[in-house]
Amino acid sequence: EGGGPAFLTQITGNGLFLVFAALAATLPVFLPMAVGVVAGDAVAGEASAGTLRYLLVAPAGRTRLLFAKYAATLVFCLVATLVVAVSALATGALLFPLGEVTTISGTRIGFGEGVLRAALIAAVVAASLIGLATIGLFVSTLTHSGVAAMATTVGLLITVQILDTVPQLSGIHPYLFPHYWLSFADLLREPVYWDEVRDNLTLQAVYAAVFGSAAWARFTTKDITA
Repeated sequence: EGGGPAFLTQITGNGLFLVFAALAATLPVFLPMAVGVVAGDAVAGEASAGTLRYLLVAPAGRTRLLFAKYAATLVFCLVATLVVAVSALATGALLFPLGEVTTISGTRIGFGEGVLRAALIAAVVAASLIGLATIGLFVSTLTHSGVAAMATTVGLLITVQILDTVPQLSGIHPYLFPHYWLSFADLLREPVYWDEVRDNLTLQAVYAAVFGSAAWARFTTKDITA
């Protein structure tokens, strides 16, 4: 309760659980740090390399360029998550037996349905990173230094995660973008418990709308000098 999904103890009995354990282990730190670096470097990296002005010379326009950078960042979120999931599945299949999956509710589902649940969980984990990716893109439009943008995005990630663990700040926890990240464990219940998963996706959509609009407003009006 409150400590995240306990998948590690079930890996030796079913290699499919390595997928769930790998995502649970990488989501709090490693995946978001990688996304923070990529998102922070999206625009600021071009400016620091002196190529941003040359990209804008093309008739694509600022809005289209920003959208392309954002789309590339979202693709990275999905690909990075799938790399973790697929490599974990391959390793689990190699080292441990595969078979029926025991859900958190104690019921058993077939291996095929377990794989479908794993794919759904990977999609939810990738979607959980959208809020951070959008924040990183916004930060990237504020500076001409790629390193500064990456450091700021990762630093913000760490700060928000610390705030999410302080009991005295429980009132703001539901509004912090990483608060519902581990809700993907509810997809391994029978029946599936959707409430916190829905809250997570809604929260990510709100962050995407707010910071995506801010990034567009900033990038389309700023002076491009690099």
